[in-house]
Amino acid sequence: MDSTTQSAFEFPERLAAAEVDQAAAHYADGLLALLHDELVAVITQRQPDILPVFTGETALTNENTEQLLAALQAWGIWFQLLNIAEENTAMRRRRVTEKTQGPAHVPGTFAHVLQQAKDKGLTADEIQQQLDRLCVVPTITAHPTEAKRITVLQIHRRIYILLYRLEATRWTPRERDALTRQLRNEIDLLWLTGELRLDKPTVADEVRWGLHFFEQTLFDRVPEMLDKMAWALATVYPNTQFKLPNFFRFGSWIGGDRDGNPFVTNTVTRDALIANRNRALTYYQQRLEVLIKQLSISDHAVTLPASFMRRLQELLANSSRPARIQKRNPGEIFRQYGMCLKERLKATEKKSTVSRAAYKSADEFIHDLDLMGQALMAADCTALAEAHVQPLHRAAEVFRFCTVRLDLRENSTLINHTLRAIWQYQHNGAPAPDEQSEQWRQWLHAELTTPRQQPPHLPLKDKQAASTMGLLLLIADCQKSLGKDSFGGFVLSMTRTEYDVLGVYLLAKYAGLFTDTDAIERCSLPIIPLFETIDDLRAAPRIMLALLNTPLVRRSLKEQDGVQEVMIGYSDSNKDGGFFTANYELSRAQAKLIKVSKQTKIPIVFFHGRGGSVSRGGAPTGRAIAAQPAGSVNGRLRLTEQGEVVSSKYANHGSAQYQMELLAASVLEHTIKSLDEAALRITPEHEQALDALSSLAYTAYRQFAGLAGLLHYYNAASPVEELARMKIGSRPARRFGARTLADLRAIPWVFAWTQNRHHVPAWYGLGSAIESFIKVRGEPGRALIAELFEHNRLFRLIIDEAEKSLACVDIAVVQAYAGLAAKAARDDVLCMILAEYERSKAAILAITGDQELARRFKRFYRRYARRAGVLHEIGRVQVTLVRRFRETGKQDDLIPLLLSINCVSAGLGWTG
Repeated sequence: MDSTTQSAFEFPERLAAAEVDQAAAHYADGLLALLHDELVAVITQRQPDILPVFTGETALTNENTEQLLAALQAWGIWFQLLNIAEENTAMRRRRVTEKTQGPAHVPGTFAHVLQQAKDKGLTADEIQQQLDRLCVVPTITAHPTEAKRITVLQIHRRIYILLYRLEATRWTPRERDALTRQLRNEIDLLWLTGELRLDKPTVADEVRWGLHFFEQTLFDRVPEMLDKMAWALATVYPNTQFKLPNFFRFGSWIGGDRDGNPFVTNTVTRDALIANRNRALTYYQQRLEVLIKQLSISDHAVTLPASFMRRLQELLANSSRPARIQKRNPGEIFRQYGMCLKERLKATEKKSTVSRAAYKSADEFIHDLDLMGQALMAADCTALAEAHVQPLHRAAEVFRFCTVRLDLRENSTLINHTLRAIWQYQHNGAPAPDEQSEQWRQWLHAELTTPRQQPPHLPLKDKQAASTMGLLLLIADCQKSLGKDSFGGFVLSMTRTEYDVLGVYLLAKYAGLFTDTDAIERCSLPIIPLFETIDDLRAAPRIMLALLNTPLVRRSLKEQDGVQEVMIGYSDSNKDGGFFTANYELSRAQAKLIKVSKQTKIPIVFFHGRGGSVSRGGAPTGRAIAAQPAGSVNGRLRLTEQGEVVSSKYANHGSAQYQMELLAASVLEHTIKSLDEAALRITPEHEQALDALSSLAYTAYRQFAGLAGLLHYYNAASPVEELARMKIGSRPARRFGARTLADLRAIPWVFAWTQNRHHVPAWYGLGSAIESFIKVRGEPGRALIAELFEHNRLFRLIIDEAEKSLACVDIAVVQAYAGLAAKAARDDVLCMILAEYERSKAAILAITGDQELARRFKRFYRRYARRAGVLHEIGRVQVTLVRRFRETGKQDDLIPLLLSINCVSAGLGWTG
């Protein structure tokens, strides 16, 4: 890194935002030049014959397999280095903005949101009211799982740290050269480390992958994020004492998501719960070990509260080695206290039922930390308490004895299958009635209202039904042995009626998960309906109204958290209705469910099932939350974090802290602004226009989805069949030669259209909708669309994200892939795709007034421009690799194809 790049962020006291952006681009160019030189040095050593291909001097061919593999590997590494450099640049940009303009000028931070609130006139009391209801829960899932191995992620982490160290100007030339050599060594390790998984990961592997991010960053960064909130409150509202609640926690589906994954057995789920628990307990012991080393405070130097000394004596009395603890740390009261806590945690981890040292709950541990912090403050050591005890205390409040709250997910088909098996057992093998029949519904109500002092014995012969029932029994057992904190809720996918949900309540009753004596009043397990398709989203308000008026549900919610979670799915709604209609129906469903919430007086919390790609709900966090309907957030939000999204957000310390802050600050900002902001309230005229546009887009999309040759084209003109051979997830390998669109899973649907560079799910139907709308309404219609773009957050988000997706379409690759399909399908499907692409492109450029797609998104444009040329070359070669593998079926032809798929995923930033 030359001196010009080093000084790119050395600025005067004040600097305009545009100047910061310009300097950031300059800094990134210097960083990328450094990384490019080091990668070239590695290639020169390892595979010099591909240098002309890597540098673009010659075109890539598939004639020499060894060279092809090496070139794909080099490009894959280059994309990884690009991602790391851009993450580093983004972090630097935020720091410089804070340094030169002040904390309140960094978008997405607590300081920014709170300053805006104060400028609007919100008082400290009003802010406290907002904080009291704040609850943010990112939930890590394993589908699609991370394509990169943990080993590779660890190398990425070391490269990021080296780039961070190289930012400093204090190094001598000799020291800087040493750091640069370390950087080259790490890039060399990337080259020498196998990128493709040789074995399909197990669910246990995925659990370890998820916990990796807590070990690396999240355990420490969550307390830091909470500290930053406290700092921002004190800065913006000085002389006010706020009570900062524990508003942030993590959920997980890894090891609990059974829907479509038969490898998530009850044993696997139990193991995941134990692994989650032990990771938190191990972390607390590690932090206590550090604390013990640091708090070398002698008892004769301070006066300590009697309550603290009594608790220390209790801990020593229950210890297995009190004399040793006292002898090792004579007179050092806090060290003795810390060793006692560590011993109790170790006993808890071993699940000892004999030792009185074992903790019964996380609350006991938190109470002990409370006493320690209070004792330090009473001894005039407040700064030491804040530095050493408070971070651990905050971590314990967030992660408790579970690290994450594990959700369980199953679909309604298997729930009803289990209930039918139970019916047959109860009725001596008689066939169960239809699930839509009145007889079935009466049976559910009768069973739910029949008193049962003990759970029934249900020896089910059907293996699937026995496994599903066993899951509910496992929950009951683990709630007792591991604590209720270990679980989030039971997510019911494919929810079609309120009786699907009541069926889960009934299984919970049979498992002993009701808390009242007769098992008719209250269920301890939160049950979360998931609405995914367009029809399901439209039916959701009716279903939830019926459900929330059911006495059992109301009583159960009152005992749980007082709220009903409702999950809405972005992937299947998009596959079902297209990008525009899915976003509109998701928004409309939330707006109608808010009315249901007000009518039933039960708060609804929305759980957003998003993926990484635009077509699966992926969008910039702040803007996506800002576009939600008024009142839909109200301080509480859950959302899924999937695959590469997890590593891109949480692999590095600074980025992880900022991403969590961005998420929480965006929720707080939406809650505050939805009180009176016009952009969040849809006017009748805007609603009618959006409804019309959605209807037009839906018609165009369904016409495309209904093409007789679509599935042939999809299977032939994309690597969807070959994707099943990638070992990137624990789910079983599938062939995607489906009979209908409804048979296709949403993830491979998106993944395949991404690899073949069509990106159809992220924009199809938009151009037809806008063109038809203007054709019918004329100039007033054109003016109304311009008004929507300017003033309606939802419409603006749809246009912005569709525009970015259209910019990623590579027509040359599209046409090359189309050549793999039969002529009839190619003529019909490709013709429609290209025509709709041109319509959508023209419509968006007419709205924005630009000459080129995505040019107004400066950072996105720069980011994609760095990748476009290489992605084009990979796409061009990938087509020939698909054709060759389909002709030969040889493993030697599969490996370069899979490597090319990895490359495209790395370049675009998502698998599906």
